[in-house]
Amino acid sequence: MKNLLLLSIVFLVACSGSSDISDLENFVADTTAKPKGRIAPLPEFQPYSAFIYSASAMRSPFESPVAFEELNNRMDDLVDAPDQSRPKHALESYALSDLRLVGTLARDADGRLKALIKTLTGNVHVVELGQYMGKNHGRIINIFDNKLELIEVVPNGSGGWISRPQSLGLNQAAGGE
Repeated sequence: MKNLLLLSIVFLVACSGSSDISDLENFVADTTAKPKGRIAPLPEFQPYSAFIYSASAMRSPFESPVAFEELNNRMDDLVDAPDQSRPKHALESYALSDLRLVGTLARDADGRLKALIKTLTGNVHVVELGQYMGKNHGRIINIFDNKLELIEVVPNGSGGWISRPQSLGLNQAAGGE
């Protein structure tokens, strides 16, 4: 208790020191002497004009953009759903854009080329006809000296599946990374 009383007396003495506030008065005088600024007027408000949206002649945004007649014309493009139970190949865990064709190997005894595919992590895989790669069930159908062709099976948006051709070209820069 004695210490608290002594401490409060020290604080009172310290606060009652000098009462010179001339620097504060000078600051206030300088600030009020400066020219006052103007606030820019508010921009002119444009009144709201109502827009009448008449979509009776348009397609509903909740329907598929493919017309039913067009879908019937494309029935021959539909393919069977991919086999989800087959074992996945190593390159099916990569997006096709993450894979690069970096070369081919000499023809085997059957006369078929094998391709060298490089992933973003730098691993190189050897693939051959019939193997799968990419996330869209892409099956390799042709291997050339400078190109690999595959067919992907993707959903068509209406519950079916369609085939989509893709290719990977030999990328000179990918082999030198």
